[in-house]
Amino acid sequence: MRQLWSKAAVSPAMVKLGSLGLVATVGLMLVATPALAHHPFGGETPNNAIQGFLSGLGHPVIGLDHLAFVITAGLLAAVMGGGLLIPIGFVLVSMVGTVLHLMAIDLPAAELVISASVLVFGALLAMREPPKTAVVVGLAAFAGLFHGYAYGEAVIGAGMDAVLAYLAGFAIIQTAIAVGAYGVAKQLIGKAEGSTLNLRFAGFALAGVGAAFLSGVFLG
Repeated sequence: MRQLWSKAAVSPAMVKLGSLGLVATVGLMLVATPALAHHPFGGETPNNAIQGFLSGLGHPVIGLDHLAFVITAGLLAAVMGGGLLIPIGFVLVSMVGTVLHLMAIDLPAAELVISASVLVFGALLAMREPPKTAVVVGLAAFAGLFHGYAYGEAVIGAGMDAVLAYLAGFAIIQTAIAVGAYGVAKQLIGKAEGSTLNLRFAGFALAGVGAAFLSGVFLG
């Protein structure tokens, strides 16, 4: 890993990427909202499997904190190795988190943990030497519990068919987003000189996004 980072050289393209990352960070700061406020269908509870599935597809996308984390998990998996263990661990445990919410089992400070998870994983992506993969998988699973708990808010009171479809929907969309980020990062690492530094820039930008979400939690 150290050799990969050491080969990176600063270029105008990297500076441009860093600038774009900064712009994206500021833009996300302006629109950041608390995690538990994201509700597909305008906050209405899905009343059938189709609505549940569509709601599940939409929740991780309209919730920018969730989306930022899933993208970061995919990028980090590509940099660290170990295949897709990091995002898969996150997705599986997020389903457990939703079930806990539906069982009325409270997870304290969910918004805080979700926002902090984006900051922490952005920082991990920016590091020259991230922790071992097993440690990051454990952190991703822990984060998944709280992200999934937030997802559960949208289907409280829904029927079992809608709930199951909702779980399938958000599992599919999160996996697809993570796999897409993973694939792009792998392509960059395999073909572009200095691509690992590009990914570090992305990590700094995503950490900034997490910091924006955290500030929203404390100021909100």
